[in-house]
Amino acid sequence: MTRAVTRGRTIPFFAPDLFEEDREVLLDLVRRTGTVAGQRFILGERTAALEEALRATVDGAEVVACSSGTSGLTLILTAMGVGPGDEVVVPAYGCAPLGNTVANLGATPVFADIDPVTMVVDPAEVERAITPRTRAVMPAHMFSVMADMPAMREIARRHGVRLVEDSAVAQGGVLHGRPAGTWGEAGVFSFVQVKTFGTAGEGGVVVTHDAELARVVRALRNHGQEGPRFVHQRVGLNSRFDELQAAFQLHRLPGLAARLERRARIAAHYTERFAPLAERGIVPPPPGRDGRCYYVYSVLAEEREALERHLAAHGVASHVYYPLPLPHQPAFARFAPPGREWPHAWAASRRQLALPVNPHLTDAEVEYVADTVCAFAAGGRAA
Repeated sequence: MTRAVTRGRTIPFFAPDLFEEDREVLLDLVRRTGTVAGQRFILGERTAALEEALRATVDGAEVVACSSGTSGLTLILTAMGVGPGDEVVVPAYGCAPLGNTVANLGATPVFADIDPVTMVVDPAEVERAITPRTRAVMPAHMFSVMADMPAMREIARRHGVRLVEDSAVAQGGVLHGRPAGTWGEAGVFSFVQVKTFGTAGEGGVVVTHDAELARVVRALRNHGQEGPRFVHQRVGLNSRFDELQAAFQLHRLPGLAARLERRARIAAHYTERFAPLAERGIVPPPPGRDGRCYYVYSVLAEEREALERHLAAHGVASHVYYPLPLPHQPAFARFAPPGREWPHAWAASRRQLALPVNPHLTDAEVEYVADTVCAFAAGGRAA
């Protein structure tokens, strides 16, 4: 069966042919960008055109292109004045930028535990973590589930703190009719290759309905320049966007909806197949499309290492994300108070396993992945 479906090769987790159809376009864009009058390789007309095109996807919010999703979070926090003496509440389970961006500004990341099934930060834990020093809360969407942003907005309003939405993985997601990235005062998307709107390199955007915040972020991304060139109104960063990447993203934007739909259908099929496996130790994400994003499809498996080996033995690549919660990472140990525990984050780090969901998978490959997981749950596991 493995040979019939995979033809002797592994079903990849990351699509190796992600940009194959765009090869000639990309090469042509390199030539045209390099030979256009003025030879402006950063923050030119293509970047402006991409920002304007993306505005239509986020209810007309301001869009500011920058060098990465991580730098986008730094720009937002800097524009909000977060710094030494401040605290920012972040999930205890997730990607390092949740802690890095706060710590690098001299502020303190305060870790809040997560929901045991969805793996997004628990609003009740966020509220418990707020102190008089809290300047902002920064929930993150995880894998295929958006955080409970209505609850986060209410918490931020009640406590008078800023709300930053780490929507790096959630471009195209919609919760209660509102696009990901627009629930907080500002949000970010990441364009790194493996994201849903990934490009052939790095990049990202800041999204905000706050025109003044957008103005400050635009200045900060370009060394604090605002107005005449080489006149710096504030201390800024180098977080500029590449014209070649902008041109390539403009080329790929019309196909984004179809790629997201393909990911959504694959995820829905997995969830339907895996829902009966919960009593056998394999828990899929909750069903439905509202508040969903399709960057990564993750299950929680009681015997994760055994399932990982079983999949590999049958030619299916899988991926473990975040094998340690953030407060257990050496880099953030100084921000973990003695005696404090994050049990759901710890459990997720021991059980999470991501399955292939990239839009280049064939129906046969998707079915084969699902069959292989179900066979493991039924006891037919590889030695």
